[in-house]
Amino acid sequence: MKRTLSLILALLVAVAVFAGLVHLVLVATHRAEPAPITVHGLTLQRFWATVAAGVALVSAVTAGVALARRATRRATVAMIAGLIAAINGGLVLAVANGGPGTGNGVVGGAAALVLGIAAVALAGFAVSRARTAGSARSA
Repeated sequence: MKRTLSLILALLVAVAVFAGLVHLVLVATHRAEPAPITVHGLTLQRFWATVAAGVALVSAVTAGVALARRATRRATVAMIAGLIAAINGGLVLAVANGGPGTGNGVVGGAAALVLGIAAVALAGFAVSRARTAGSARSA
């Protein structure tokens, strides 16, 4: 019971930190102001941001699995995918000309940027840990 509650609490803290970081990215790029006229539906920029955020999410999960299993190849793939997602998230934010609700995908771009950087960090730690463990075994 304690473990379940601690996992739920850790998940809630992680979601809160993620939302805070996304908001911080939106404020730092001056895209936090909502649009006076909201665009509904899927635009090309929203699609681009959604794909980038999806790639970032998959790479973050893959990096976490690689960290748990000490899989160097999987971590390398997650690092490359996370880097691509972070770059695309930054590009979405760079070409956007409005805030949330304008159809420019700024929330998805910020999410892709944050998750992509987190995936690169996790994958880098997984590669470093796997190589350290491998060299300790051979010594």
